[in-house]
Amino acid sequence: MRPALRAEWTKLRTTAGPAWLLLASVTVTVALGAAVTAAIACPQRGCDLDLTQLSLTGIYLSQAPVAILAVLAISSEYSTGLIRITLTAIPHRPAVLAAKATVLTLAVAASGGVAVLASLLVARITLPGNGFTPAHGYRPLSLANGPTLRAYAGSVLYLVLVALLSLGIAATVRDSATAIGTILGLLYLPPILAQTMDNPHWQRLLQQVAPMSAGLAIQTTTGPSTPPIGPWAGLAVLAAWATGALLTGTLLLHRRDT
Repeated sequence: MRPALRAEWTKLRTTAGPAWLLLASVTVTVALGAAVTAAIACPQRGCDLDLTQLSLTGIYLSQAPVAILAVLAISSEYSTGLIRITLTAIPHRPAVLAAKATVLTLAVAASGGVAVLASLLVARITLPGNGFTPAHGYRPLSLANGPTLRAYAGSVLYLVLVALLSLGIAATVRDSATAIGTILGLLYLPPILAQTMDNPHWQRLLQQVAPMSAGLAIQTTTGPSTPPIGPWAGLAVLAAWATGALLTGTLLLHRRDT
């Protein structure tokens, strides 16, 4: 396992693509969160907004570079033929995928941690000037607050799980374009479909099982008394998607020829 980890870490840090994709994810997270917090205002009491969730709006878009990074971690090797060299050097195929998953987890967790902490800092600076003050019932965002800490830490976990889901899909289909289209469709299409449904039961069910809708419930700190799914339960749904994709990808990688 150690040689596989060393090889994957070398691939990640010696090619420009991963660094740029991680930088894009951090930039989008902070920039979009900053734009949203700068655009909202609370001139009086009773604004009833989830500031923590709004400050993390950038995760909606920044997950896309993370997903692309994870897909390219394996599908680019199929397109170039490098996968044959990789599997010759490390014949134990599940170890190859496990090493890729481990390196991706560490890289995405590190960049995601930077992104959400920067978003928190920007929100703390911006929001008081827009009327979100103790006088209007809003304390400054702080990780000392349990729900806020859960939302920010959970957002990092969310990005990691999106990366693992994407890696599993890429290992399954092998083609970069197909894998990217599949993961982006799986993330972004169900919330759009949910908004077009007239039946509240089916709309709620789709929100409970869709990877993005369920996973991002971890960001919610205020809202309806009966949300479609709880924060940790929603993240568990995304974890189940990621686990299923990785198991499928591992099985196929083990059984198929390169």
